[in-house]
Amino acid sequence: MGDIAVVGVLGAGQMGGGIAQVIAASGLQVKLADMDLATSERGKVAIAERLEKQVQRGRLSAEDCEALLERIVPVAGIADFADVDMAIEAASENFELKQKLFQQLDAICKPEAILASNTSSISITLMAAATSRPGQFIGMHFFNPVPAMKLVEVIRGLATSDATYAATKSLAELAGKEVVSCEDKAGFVVNRLLLPFLNEACFTLEEGVSTIEDIDKAVNLGLNHPMGPFALADFIGLDTCLAIMEVLHKELGEDKYRPAPLLRKYVAAGWLGKKSGRGFYEY
Repeated sequence: MGDIAVVGVLGAGQMGGGIAQVIAASGLQVKLADMDLATSERGKVAIAERLEKQVQRGRLSAEDCEALLERIVPVAGIADFADVDMAIEAASENFELKQKLFQQLDAICKPEAILASNTSSISITLMAAATSRPGQFIGMHFFNPVPAMKLVEVIRGLATSDATYAATKSLAELAGKEVVSCEDKAGFVVNRLLLPFLNEACFTLEEGVSTIEDIDKAVNLGLNHPMGPFALADFIGLDTCLAIMEVLHKELGEDKYRPAPLLRKYVAAGWLGKKSGRGFYEY
């Protein structure tokens, strides 16, 4: 398995754009794809807007900003990933969608290319089984916002090779991240701990223990967390929180992972958090 020089990022939204940005900042070439070229181009515009703020604050030179952006090339879709050394999927947290995308990537990418998923909870082994290269399949879970968050969880599936793990770990470190290695268990480390905490906050609210504002204040001041559970859930997206809780409940089979009815109700109402303008708070 050769060195990684060209990385394809599938998904040009907040997560995919952030991943593309940090990889391009490390000096590598990035192909940024989404459902069509226009969406991919909008993803690059969003990256440019974030970088321009850094330039204005004196954290990044105009020259470095321009060079970084030149290394990100928006493309129309998976068909343009034939020459990438690694493809990182950053689509919605839905197994059927990811399975379909990886079958397409497997057919397009060169035989030696690594396929990686930014999933926060779905089995790497299960997704790898949809491809002809389970040894070159791995989980690479970045955290939002990607440029600011230092952690990457690297998750080995049952068949992931040592060479694939080593190349993925090296890429994450080249992008300035700290790596935590995880076994392929639902939720991995961070979400196995975090999402039940956020879910329990929903139960606490539903039972009338306290208000949204006071529960967040209690966590801010009593646990010294920078964000309370409801502000954080709104930031993550309540649909994403629900999807992860459903995976935990299904895969681990314990009642303590049962999604709170209130969380389900908010998602059903379309109150998804910051991205929809309303969740536990209004934006």
